[in-house]
Amino acid sequence: MLAWILDNLASIIICVLLLAVVAAIIVHMIKNRKKGKTSCGGGCGGCPMSGSCRKH
Repeated sequence: MLAWILDNLASIIICVLLLAVVAAIIVHMIKNRKKGKTSCGGGCGGCPMSGSCRKH
């Protein structure tokens, strides 16, 4: 088992880093959503999808 880990250490490290980045992005999006910020960064006035957005 230890030999397999050592043989694949670079792949394991890259996967862990990618998972950490994805988790940070998701946490950031959740925090912004709770603050009422939109993911597109624009206002809802001219947006054709404004009817499907969460109302404040």
